[in-house]
Amino acid sequence: MFSRLAVRRSLHLPQRTCATQRTFVASARLLDTTNPLSVKAETTPETKSEEDSLGVVENEERGLQQAPNRKEIWSRSQRPRAVAMSGPRFEQTDFDLQPQSRAAIELVHKKPVEWTHSRIVACDGGGGPAGHPRIFINTDKPEIAVCGYCGNPYAHEHHREHLESLPQTSYPLA
Repeated sequence: MFSRLAVRRSLHLPQRTCATQRTFVASARLLDTTNPLSVKAETTPETKSEEDSLGVVENEERGLQQAPNRKEIWSRSQRPRAVAMSGPRFEQTDFDLQPQSRAAIELVHKKPVEWTHSRIVACDGGGGPAGHPRIFINTDKPEIAVCGYCGNPYAHEHHREHLESLPQTSYPLA
């Protein structure tokens, strides 16, 4: 008579051996392939020059501008106008007749810096339905701190002399 342990071992042994063989055979097939996998080439973005990444070339080819007051894109997530306005939706569109609103980034940079005596400033974009979620901006560093939502510039009063001594700032110091 066989013991229960011996019976169990005899039943489990072929399953383990079979699983081991299948795994080895499958991995051996992958290693034996002579064709290199081109998955990396498909997912890796091409290196582009600065003008290509700003969308200047695409826009000039189609005779478009991002906005009347901007030649290139101003955000990393923004696509050039020539690329964004392509495809079947825009096939018969005459871009000369379309409204071209001015880029708001130019207007945001005309707003003067708000000087504060506190180290942390809360910005809610004016509040209400026209505002944005309240965020807290650190003004400890000797630089102009900008709200990520609305672009309002803030700076600490302690750093006023340093900021005024700079040759140029991106926001007017009032």
